[in-house]
Amino acid sequence: MCAHIIAAVPNITLSLPADLHRKMKRHPEVKWSEVVRGILADKIRDFEVMERIAAKGRRELTPEEIDELDHRLKRAALRRIERRAEG
Repeated sequence: MCAHIIAAVPNITLSLPADLHRKMKRHPEVKWSEVVRGILADKIRDFEVMERIAAKGRRELTPEEIDELDHRLKRAALRRIERRAEG
């Protein structure tokens, strides 16, 4: 018999509007926890980029930083458009 040791993972609880919950239930094939984890991870990465840039003080951004910000802003805008289309 194999015993697997699993580290404790924090849980969070979300409150959802009934309409949103009903729509989610129509798609049981979707692992909603994974969707939310991905969204949270993306948001944290966005904050980390902004914090890194802010920590460097007032100076010009490098081309790499500009590209990274451009990519993140476009991805965030696309996510908003997709969410509106789903709504």
